[in-house]
Amino acid sequence: MSTPHNSAKTGDFAKTVLMPGDPLRSKFIAENFLTDPVLVNNVRGVQGYTGTWKGTKVSVMASGMGMPAIGIYSWELYKFYDVESIIRVGSAGAMVDDLNLLDLVIAEGACTDTNYASAFELPGTFAPVADFKLLSAAVESAKELGAKFKVGNILSSDNFYLPAGSKRNDIWRSMGVLAVEMESAALYMNAAACGKRALCICSISDHLYKSGELSPEERQTGFSQMIETALNTAVKMEE
Repeated sequence: MSTPHNSAKTGDFAKTVLMPGDPLRSKFIAENFLTDPVLVNNVRGVQGYTGTWKGTKVSVMASGMGMPAIGIYSWELYKFYDVESIIRVGSAGAMVDDLNLLDLVIAEGACTDTNYASAFELPGTFAPVADFKLLSAAVESAKELGAKFKVGNILSSDNFYLPAGSKRNDIWRSMGVLAVEMESAALYMNAAACGKRALCICSISDHLYKSGELSPEERQTGFSQMIETALNTAVKMEE
């Protein structure tokens, strides 16, 4: 079988898929972490691989940037490829003072300014939240690795750039939102609609209120604790 965006066949994907935004990061994870990775999708250069980690079958496939993109790829994985869990692994900009570069954020909830939920015709406001079993396994995995991490709310925004003088990030920060990225709310909504599991684990790549940021190369290759946390979470889901 195939979809407009995925040429993989039935059974090509594992039950748990790691989903970075960047296709090059998908390739990096497959080649540097998975055993015997096989390329199962390369439509539009959005690379998907399946291999093993500690004897457990795991897949990794890119989502592209933004909620419409991850909305397409995660929906197809959930609906057409029997995927049960998707773990987004990506970068985020920190908002709170006690987060630093390369710290992990495990997103319990995803606040958002998107209109993505309108497609579900809900009679109110939906709160996109992570699956608790995935969340618990990720916290346990992060502790085992000795990673520095925080669990809480993030912001999934449709806007990477804001007009000069905008106070929007200040307001989210005042509400205790830990960091900002661009995909997780849509992933969490799709998981809810499909009766599946979703989680976002992000590494801090820059800080909105302090100086310092990672280079594009560091973003691609420097997230080993985040990747291992997600892979170990996939193993725990099979136990």
